[in-house]
Amino acid sequence: MNNPTLNPVKLLCAFFLLVIFSCNDHRHPDKNIFHYNQADGIASLDPAFSKNQSVMWAIHQLYNTLVEVEENLKVRPALAKSWEFSRDHLAIVFHLRNDVFFHNDAAFKNGIGRKLTAADVVFSFERLMDRNTASPGSWIFNSRVDSTLPFQAVNDSTFRIQLLKPFQPILGMLSMQYCSVVAKEAVVFYGKDFRRHPVGTGPFLFTVWEEGQALILKKNNYYFEKDSSGYRLPYLDGIKVSFYASKATEFLEFQQQRLDFINDIDASFKDEILSKTGNLKKEWQGKLLLDKHSYLNIEYLGILADTANPLIINSPLRFTAVRQAINYGIDRRKMILYLRNSIGTAAESGFVPPGLPSYNNSLVKGYSYDPAKSKRLLAEAGYDNNNMPEIKLLTIPNYAALGTYIVNELKQLGINASVETVQKSLLLEQTSKSQVPFFRGSWIADYPDAENYLGVFYSKNPAPPNYTRYHNKLYDLLYERSLGEENDSVRYDIYRQMDRMIIHDAPVIPLWYDMVLHLVHTNIQGFTSNSLNMLELRRVKKFR
Repeated sequence: MNNPTLNPVKLLCAFFLLVIFSCNDHRHPDKNIFHYNQADGIASLDPAFSKNQSVMWAIHQLYNTLVEVEENLKVRPALAKSWEFSRDHLAIVFHLRNDVFFHNDAAFKNGIGRKLTAADVVFSFERLMDRNTASPGSWIFNSRVDSTLPFQAVNDSTFRIQLLKPFQPILGMLSMQYCSVVAKEAVVFYGKDFRRHPVGTGPFLFTVWEEGQALILKKNNYYFEKDSSGYRLPYLDGIKVSFYASKATEFLEFQQQRLDFINDIDASFKDEILSKTGNLKKEWQGKLLLDKHSYLNIEYLGILADTANPLIINSPLRFTAVRQAINYGIDRRKMILYLRNSIGTAAESGFVPPGLPSYNNSLVKGYSYDPAKSKRLLAEAGYDNNNMPEIKLLTIPNYAALGTYIVNELKQLGINASVETVQKSLLLEQTSKSQVPFFRGSWIADYPDAENYLGVFYSKNPAPPNYTRYHNKLYDLLYERSLGEENDSVRYDIYRQMDRMIIHDAPVIPLWYDMVLHLVHTNIQGFTSNSLNMLELRRVKKFR
């Protein structure tokens, strides 16, 4: 196998490009380079391992999927120009574009990227499922596609996927970066080093990656997409990703215009930039742009609902009335105002957040602050004289202030509560093993369908996602019925019915529906994102 990483000429070129892109464009004023930071670093550039935001953002620039999600969360064509379902909804046939080429790379004959075909889609999806790949995204197809012939290249431009049973959210799932199409030649050529040598079809192509220092991508001059005027995308000449671990350093770099945008604002800077109403303070108005909209993420408190678990047998949390009392006893609006600078919306509907087409807060009523009702429910459960055994909330250090706020709210109701912080890895391990009765959690959507949230409570699902071990036979029946329902309106009605059941049974205390928050410099135009918070740079323009 060739090992181009040892090629001194290529290393020298990569170093030269890194120097150019590191000069913040001062020596190359004709270049429009978009700069952003990834404080958590990037673990891999292999789509099969795009399990977190930092990897997904980079993969989205380098690769394409069959379909993608618009700003309004509707699925639109990408590599596939059209598709149709079979009558029984067990098969989907995709018709591919014929003008898509892989990036030029040493993996191909004469270093020239070839045309993408349906066989590439088959290879990419089979690789995702292959145990030897060990992809965390294999769940997408496991137990969902036919075991005999799940994927088929009917011809070079026609791809077919065969399901075991109808599954309506499948199109949204195919938009995930796990499902990016890769070239077999590149995977074979680079072997284990493929994680460092991405070869895709996307708007930007890989140049150099010095882990911990910078990732450099440059414009793909042969990208297939064009704008409404026929101009070939992308507009930018390239992208530079830095890896400052310190949020203070990131913010300083942004202030000095060495970064073009930052994602979210660290808690230590929120009060400096944002008012309590979540808007830019006067001194920043006109200097920065604040991009703020709904984000498919819910923050919540989870309660172990398995009453057979020894941790729950004698716990007050085993009573529905107590769980409902906790829900009524938290002032979510005050919490958002003082702890979040109004970034987020008080979760006073269901577990499914705003932004999804099935969301309807008039049809799914949640809990609003009502301490009197909370105390009545506690009395019904036999806890009206401060006689409740201690309830301990486990959270991670980043949410210590939230934990303190929750505990203080509960103490005002006469609930004996305390908070303990543990490392994230330990909390994930313990919740996966049903070792924590009361915990703080969050759920970010992988694809734009409420099933992504409602599956969290399907009893046949392990943990993750069913960390609460919620089990309701009627809920399970409704969930299974929703998966095959072709009529969107009917399916959304089922979703809402399930969401109302979760609200009543209260295995969770929804806290807030999150928001995407970006700070962008005023010389950046065309910067948009959807409720999945995908970094979209194809149509971004940068002016001096």
